[in-house]
Amino acid sequence: MLTAFRSLLFMLAFYPGSLIFVLWGMAFGWTTPLMVQHTATGWSRFHRLCVRWILGQKVVVDGDLPQGAYLYIFKHESMFETIDILCLFDRPAIGAKRELFDIPLWGGIARRYGLIPIERTAGASALRALRAAAKDRIAQGRAICLFPEGTRVPHGESPPLKSGFAGLYSLLGLPVVPIAIDSGRVSPRGKFLKRAGTITYKVGEIVPVGLDRHEAEARVHAAINALN
Repeated sequence: MLTAFRSLLFMLAFYPGSLIFVLWGMAFGWTTPLMVQHTATGWSRFHRLCVRWILGQKVVVDGDLPQGAYLYIFKHESMFETIDILCLFDRPAIGAKRELFDIPLWGGIARRYGLIPIERTAGASALRALRAAAKDRIAQGRAICLFPEGTRVPHGESPPLKSGFAGLYSLLGLPVVPIAIDSGRVSPRGKFLKRAGTITYKVGEIVPVGLDRHEAEARVHAAINALN
C-alpha cells in the first residue's frame, strides 16, 4: 500500500513539475543553449529530490567517477538514469535515439541542449556523424554518455552491446569509463510501482585506448553488468 501511495504521489509531483521545466525551456531556450542546459540540470535535480523524498530511493556511487575526456558507457535499466545522469556531470552530452529528435517541441529542445542523435542502423555515415557530434561536445568540455545496449533492459539481463560502440571506441580514441546501475530493481521499465531502496552506480575499471574491439567490448560488457 505504501509503495502504491508513493508511486502515485511521485507521478502527481514529478510530471506536472516537469511540464514547468519544459515550458521554461521553450520560453527561454531560444536565447542561448546554455539556458536550456541549466534548465535541464535543474530538472534532473528536481527528479533526484522526488525519487529520494517521495519514493524513498537513495542514490549511491560506488567507486571514483573520473571527470575529463572519457567515453562514459552506462547500463540502461530504467528511465531513472536517463534523467539522473545530469546530476553526475556538468551538462553531459547524452546519446539518444534519432527518432526522439523528430518529436515536436521536445526535439528542438534536445537539439538546443546538445543531445547526440544515435542512428540505430549504425552504418558508416551514422558513425561519422556520431563522431563529429561527440568531438564537438568534447571541445565544449562536456562528458559523452552512451547506453550501448540500445534500449532499457530488465534487471538481470545482459544483452550484447550494439555494434556502434566498437566503431565509436575506435573513432574517438577516448578511454572508456563503464558504469553499472541497478535501477531496474526498484524502478522497473514500464511499471507504475516504484519501490523504496538504494540505486547504485558502480564505476568499473577504465578501459584504455587501443584495445582490440572484441577485448574492449568484453571488458565494457562485463563492467556494466557487474550489478546483475
